[in-house]
Amino acid sequence: MPRLFVSAAHKSSGKTTISIGLCAALAARGLAVQPFKKGPDYIDPMWLGAAAGRPCFNLDFNTQGRGEISALFGRHASTADLSLVEGNKGLHDGMDIEGSDSSAGLAGLLGTPVALVVDTGGITRGIAPLLLGYQAFDPGVRIGGVILNKVAGARHEGKLRAAIARYTDLPVLGAVRRCRDLEIVERHLGLVPSNEAAEARSVIARIRDIVAEQVDLEAVLAMARTAPTLPPVTAPVREVDPGSRVRIGIARDAAFGFYYPDDLEALAAAGADLVPVDTLRDPDLPRDLDGLFIGGGFPETHMDALEANGALRAAIRSAIDGGLPVYAECGGLMYLSRGITWQGRTCRMVGAIPGDTVMHAKPRGKGFVRLRETGRSPWPASGPDGEIPAHEFHYSSLENLGEDAVFAYQVIRGDGITGRHDGLVIRNTLATYTHMRSVASFPWAARFVAFVRSGQGRR
Repeated sequence: MPRLFVSAAHKSSGKTTISIGLCAALAARGLAVQPFKKGPDYIDPMWLGAAAGRPCFNLDFNTQGRGEISALFGRHASTADLSLVEGNKGLHDGMDIEGSDSSAGLAGLLGTPVALVVDTGGITRGIAPLLLGYQAFDPGVRIGGVILNKVAGARHEGKLRAAIARYTDLPVLGAVRRCRDLEIVERHLGLVPSNEAAEARSVIARIRDIVAEQVDLEAVLAMARTAPTLPPVTAPVREVDPGSRVRIGIARDAAFGFYYPDDLEALAAAGADLVPVDTLRDPDLPRDLDGLFIGGGFPETHMDALEANGALRAAIRSAIDGGLPVYAECGGLMYLSRGITWQGRTCRMVGAIPGDTVMHAKPRGKGFVRLRETGRSPWPASGPDGEIPAHEFHYSSLENLGEDAVFAYQVIRGDGITGRHDGLVIRNTLATYTHMRSVASFPWAARFVAFVRSGQGRR
């Protein structure tokens, strides 16, 4: 399994752009490139998946055990010619002072050589002690080469290469010049997701061509081939549930696109046929739906089009009132509320949730979450004493809820809807700010499908 881990000295060094370019450039050579992303993230994986032409899978110490990470990686890496893992933050950054949850920790777990991306702005000879420090800090993590990024020009590149050659034994895999063509538009949650970017293909092609020209792809491949053989991992076989199939609508359009590919696999394995719903254009829900899943996204940037599609909003409200099982996360919760207020304007939404979504200038919830079930969830998943690891990232709050609101979760760590609770329950609908992951400790997908199959709320 040839593989490489793309990390950086610190956050915002450009490793996502470099990773996108490498995925696209290597795929353009006819290689099957399997991308992975460390940590809870939706937007970067969407770009990486679009660049590689294969879904990008998240490897997350917060929600997955080490064995589960190794099994997921092995299952998908084994079907590719090369795997690329993009880290998050800096190589050695994490919550654990010992570094067990850092990118270095993940690279060590997967036995993957690291291509270290360095933002070279304002640095020349000083790159040598920086690289020597990273090599010495954790000898168990092998840095296989360095990619110089945001290089000012030929003279700057020459000084950097000379210092690296004089003082270190690291090969320079490439030197990428500072260039506006490498920029992807950002907004409050990071990069604009690829499902929204009308020019996503041309952006990826532009990044691909620059990276292919300025990075030595043969050297990258050679480094990836030095990865040691992984010990065999007994990956659990995800068998398809023999029970009757159910039809679950899934909102997939420019407004909603935050889904983990392995969650979708888990839903399908549990017996769900996923039926796409375009909340911006479809005049009605698909026929004979047994359930509905509305994931996260950016409904606030599409609130005019969502409001304009009043027919679908009314159909969803009617379905929820009729007991259709619905699961909504973050952006989905916002869509089901009475309306979204942003930048001084308010647009009407579905109105199934008796609350109003208000956008703010700063995050209202950000980071890892720990929840405990209250016993009020339509589909209990872990038992009343088990904690659920997840994450949240939202700039909005849900306001004007009544005091009689029913919640599925008590918030142990995080913000949720009220600071103390999350997972609003309305009939057979569960709406939460928390982004869940269907993993061994919290198999929400299978239990949601089982609830849908039970016939409660079947139309």
